[in-house]
Amino acid sequence: MSSINVENKINVTSEVGTLRRLLVHSPDSGLGKVVPSKAQDWLFEDIVHLDTIRKKEYDYYVKILLYFLDPEKVKGKLNQIDSEESKRVFFKPDNANFHHSSKVVELQVLLSDILKEKNIKLKMVASVCALENCTYELQSELMAMPPVALAKTLISGSIDEERMIFAPIPNFIFTRDIGITINNFILLNKPAKQARSRESLLAKYIFFNHEIFADYKENIIEIPEHVHHFLLPNEENQDRRITLEGGDVMVVSKDHVLIGCSERTSLYACNQVVKTLFKKNVVKKVTVVKIPKKRDFMHIDTIFTQVKRNMWVLLGSLGRKSDAINVRVTEIMEELKDVKKDDKIQIMQFNIANPLQPTYFEYLEDLLDDISRNDLGSTEETRFIYSGNNKFPYDAREQWTDSCNLLALREGVVVGYDRNDKTEEAFKENGFSSIHAHELLKKLENGELNPETMTDTIILMPSAELSRARGGFHCMSMPLLRDEV
Repeated sequence: MSSINVENKINVTSEVGTLRRLLVHSPDSGLGKVVPSKAQDWLFEDIVHLDTIRKKEYDYYVKILLYFLDPEKVKGKLNQIDSEESKRVFFKPDNANFHHSSKVVELQVLLSDILKEKNIKLKMVASVCALENCTYELQSELMAMPPVALAKTLISGSIDEERMIFAPIPNFIFTRDIGITINNFILLNKPAKQARSRESLLAKYIFFNHEIFADYKENIIEIPEHVHHFLLPNEENQDRRITLEGGDVMVVSKDHVLIGCSERTSLYACNQVVKTLFKKNVVKKVTVVKIPKKRDFMHIDTIFTQVKRNMWVLLGSLGRKSDAINVRVTEIMEELKDVKKDDKIQIMQFNIANPLQPTYFEYLEDLLDDISRNDLGSTEETRFIYSGNNKFPYDAREQWTDSCNLLALREGVVVGYDRNDKTEEAFKENGFSSIHAHELLKKLENGELNPETMTDTIILMPSAELSRARGGFHCMSMPLLRDEV
């Protein structure tokens, strides 16, 4: 194994520092095999059209990422890449002409790499077959497959176009959820849903066995179950379940992490994460943000993300604006008059110096303002951009299609969906320009724009199919390296 170099360095200390390296997974054939009867079980609201989601949507995301992180892979080559669009060889991890960027890192390639080691291959195939209840004969067949083909099968669930051997894992495109980089540590997830168990297993093998993480093995954090969880009655065990997904973890500064308690991340997991991060001296502050356990919200990054050190995008109905919004909604829906406590956000901040005396925040904006001023040293007024420009019903509609789930490529330059018109309007009212991905690529290619000098811009990605997968670009990224703010 090689010693640490620039390519293998891992360090994320904020949500907005210039992005240098990340993990992604391009939509694989498994997405095209989600059937209506299993869509909900596999955590999809609908079935998507695979060719559209690839060629007309996600491929733009990859090209934009490469222009910002690894321009040598695309600069001056767009015509060539696009001329091969029908075959998409540039975007296919199992193709010899794949881009193989060391900065926009494809998970399927990493999986192929580690499967070249016989012992790892043996363990992984056995683990997956046990998880999926495969026959011994099928296990032998998988062991005989070459690494590249096997990696594709373990992800897609298919040996070829005709033969599915187990369920696909269509949520693997949401790489944020498999693990989170906190400074130079990696916190592994514990998925809440059975449909994501194989994702977690594959990710664990990659992080512990791939050479790019070799120097950080001691910094990989797993949150174990309660020591005697198997002895507890079912109802008691439910209260002690460890479920943790990366969309509920935000590294807002080198000393401060946010943990969401949500539909997917349990309160007991939050408790264990706080104790573990303090015990290992990873950060000095952890704030637990408890949000309503609703499919509408899922993770904290579906209701807010950071744009600049002094600017955030969020859903107003869960913030300071909630009272006014609730009044308006109540006029239409009488049953909303009684707002339950569970429908409110609850925020509790723990400090390593005195963890038994937490600080409470009443509103989400109060917490985010405190982060901007006290953690990131912002001297400017903290500003908030609200989903749907805080207009009913566009606030809820656009939050559902991930108006608050944005990825910052650098401070003030974020990626989002083109369908969230009112949120785009709110960005413009706050001094931002907007540009569609296809137009941006032309300007980057002809030198009219430079990724290193772009400021205050929301990049709008095509989203007719991709948004139906119920995740934005914050979800579709696992940053490994960012510049410090």
